[in-house]
Amino acid sequence: MNTQKKLIELIQDFHNAMLVTKTDDGGLDARPMAIAEATEEGQVWFVTSRNSGKIAELMLDRDVAVTMQAANQFVTLSGECRVIDDRAKLDQLWNEAWKVWFPKGKNDPNITLLRVDPARGEYWDNSGLSGVNYLIRAGKAYLQGERAETDEQINASVSL
Repeated sequence: MNTQKKLIELIQDFHNAMLVTKTDDGGLDARPMAIAEATEEGQVWFVTSRNSGKIAELMLDRDVAVTMQAANQFVTLSGECRVIDDRAKLDQLWNEAWKVWFPKGKNDPNITLLRVDPARGEYWDNSGLSGVNYLIRAGKAYLQGERAETDEQINASVSL
């Protein structure tokens, strides 16, 4: 499996992510977000309120980072985030569980979409047999006083 395909498959396994934006004073602001969709091209869609602070931050700087973490899998993405007002896409993505944040449902005028178009990503996958194989290599490296090596099954940087 090539690294780009593996990265996208890993992204599609996650349901939540941390979206990191830049603040107006140059700092970083991170917040957890439910992933509305992860596409075959690696785009990540979120639903948010158009009155949220992240919208103001994105108007100043669209560069973002997205991080995802599970017990043995980690993904980072960097790219641009755009605010997308598309009611048809919102209808397609709508999840009734989001009524917790939008009590008026999908017709709430404050709902908008965010689409992250990643330029680059990286993954670390220590799950399944890849993780077992890495643990064996790491154990050998430890006993030999060397650094454990990884391969593309475990870690790769990917251009998207």
